[in-house]
Amino acid sequence: MVSDKSTYNPPLIFTNSHLNTVYRTLFYTAPVVFERFRLELPDMDFIDLDFVFRQSKRIMLIVHGLEGSSSSKYVLSLAQGSISAGLDVLALNLRGCSGEPNRIYPSYHSGQTEDLEFVIGHLAKLGYEEVFLTGFSLGGNQILKLLGTCDLKDSLVKAAVAVSVPCDLSGSAIQLAKTENTIYLNRFLRSLKAKIFEKSERFPELRLNPEEISKIKNFVEFDNFYTAPAHGFADAADYYQKSGSVHYLKNINIPALLINALDDTFLSPSCFPEKEAAQNPYFHLEITRYGGHAGFNSSLFSDRNTWMAKRILHFLLS
Repeated sequence: MVSDKSTYNPPLIFTNSHLNTVYRTLFYTAPVVFERFRLELPDMDFIDLDFVFRQSKRIMLIVHGLEGSSSSKYVLSLAQGSISAGLDVLALNLRGCSGEPNRIYPSYHSGQTEDLEFVIGHLAKLGYEEVFLTGFSLGGNQILKLLGTCDLKDSLVKAAVAVSVPCDLSGSAIQLAKTENTIYLNRFLRSLKAKIFEKSERFPELRLNPEEISKIKNFVEFDNFYTAPAHGFADAADYYQKSGSVHYLKNINIPALLINALDDTFLSPSCFPEKEAAQNPYFHLEITRYGGHAGFNSSLFSDRNTWMAKRILHFLLS
C-alpha cells in the first residue's frame, strides 16, 4: 500500500529539510536511562544492548543509523514514547558503535542482518512474546532486508517500521555525494575513517595504507576500500546490490511500514519503492512532503509525543 496523504504537517520552520534533519540532534534531551548488557557473538565479537525494563512481555527493538548509537536523539525520542506505551525497550548498538571498538576487522554494514537475527533469538530466551522492530536510515535498511530474506510470519516479530531509509544504496551513495550534502558526508567520513585508522594500527598484517584512507572522499570510495572487502563483497557495486533492501521488499510477509520524506536530501528517487508497496499487501510506504532525514519534528519546544513516535507506535501496536 502506498500513501502520500500523511498526517505529518510540521510548523513552517520545519519545512526546511536541513533544519528538520539537525534540530533534534542539537536541542533534544530525553530522560531515558538504559541498562547495558554485552552480548557475545558467534564470531568472537560483541555488541552492546541497552535496555529499559518495564516488566512487559512486549519489547521495542530500535536500530540506529550510520555511525549512530543508542544515544542518538531519534532513538531516545522513540524509546521515551515506547516506555510511555508500556513497552520494554532495547536500543541495539551496532558493532563498534557503543563507544568501544569491536574486536574483529569487519564491523557493521547496511545489509548485515545476522546480528539482528541473533539478538531476536536472545530476546526469545529472555521470555519476550512479542518483538516490534524500528530502524532509522541504515538500521531501517537492515530491518527491511531482514524481513525480506527471513520468513518471520510465525516468529516473535510482529511488525516493523523503517524511517528515512536509503533502500537503494547505490542511488543514495550518488545522492550523498552531491554538494547539498557535503556537510553530512564529511561528518560521516570523519567518523568512519577514524575507525579504519584505528583498525589499521590494530591489524598491521592487513597493511592498510593510511594515505589511501585519508584520500577517501565519498561512500563509493569508502565502500570499495573497506566495507566490501571486509565483509565479503566483490566491490561497492556488489555490496549495494546485495544489501539494498529495495531488492527484497516483495518478500516481506509481516506488517511493515516505510516512512520516507520527499525532501530528504539523502534519498534518491529510487528510494521510494511505490511499485513494491502497491504489489505487496504487507509492505506499506508512507511518503511525506517534509521530514528531512530522520527528522519529522513536531514542535520547537517539546519532543514528547512527537508525530514520528506516535506514528510508529500506532502502526506497530494497532
